[in-house]
Amino acid sequence: MSAAPSRTGGYYHLLKAVVYRDLLVWLRYPVNAALGLIMGVFFFGVMFYGGTLVAGQAFSDSIEGLVVGYFLWTLALGAYAGITGEVRSEASWGTLERHYVTPFGFGPVVLAKAVAIVVRTFLTSAVVLAVMIAVTGTSLDVNVLTVLPVATLAIASALGVGFAMGGLSVLYKRIDNVTNLFQFGFVGLIAAPALDLGWARVLPLAQGSAMLQRAMTDGVRLWEFEPAALALLVGTAVGYLALGYVAFGLATRRARRLGVLGDY
Repeated sequence: MSAAPSRTGGYYHLLKAVVYRDLLVWLRYPVNAALGLIMGVFFFGVMFYGGTLVAGQAFSDSIEGLVVGYFLWTLALGAYAGITGEVRSEASWGTLERHYVTPFGFGPVVLAKAVAIVVRTFLTSAVVLAVMIAVTGTSLDVNVLTVLPVATLAIASALGVGFAMGGLSVLYKRIDNVTNLFQFGFVGLIAAPALDLGWARVLPLAQGSAMLQRAMTDGVRLWEFEPAALALLVGTAVGYLALGYVAFGLATRRARRLGVLGDY
């Protein structure tokens, strides 16, 4: 019983290998990687210069909030689309079912892939954020000890939605129209705190968006937030991630029973 961990190297080595593989595959296709960054900056440039031309000073007064919101949207979109696309690709390649026979088991391998996607998403979104700050000339407070945990907990809920959609894509195969709708829905969830609706804070990304805005625009540190706000952020992150993972597990289990896990 004790020999298995030594042969596999342990969960730390699994996580390290999966993160390294994800970054290596991303860097092995530099044109695709560069185009992803360019498109992220391009869409922001369209919003920034278009809004400046149309609204003028009124738009410029809210540019800091736009930068923070767009930064969170790129993080959420990267986590959501990353895990959904990874599951869908492996299902189409016929490699998803191999995770069940690994020494670690299916769950730890999929969670390690999710962590790898989050790491890569933070790296790419950080580049986009740096360009946005340089282009707009805004002065945001990017305190790593505050921004990193708040943003990570914020996109955990988006990752949970990605798990659920990934499970549905394994079971029903082509659900592209449904998954694409959530990408635009994230915009409304990130903007939800501006509506000042108390119940909206329990939705994915909403509480994280509100706290990230305060952290980056007002310089609020992690330990300065109200305990209730931190509890809600952690609760929504853990809750949606757990629900998404359970939905993913149920969907893949049903796909195995129906014999369509490796079909596409």
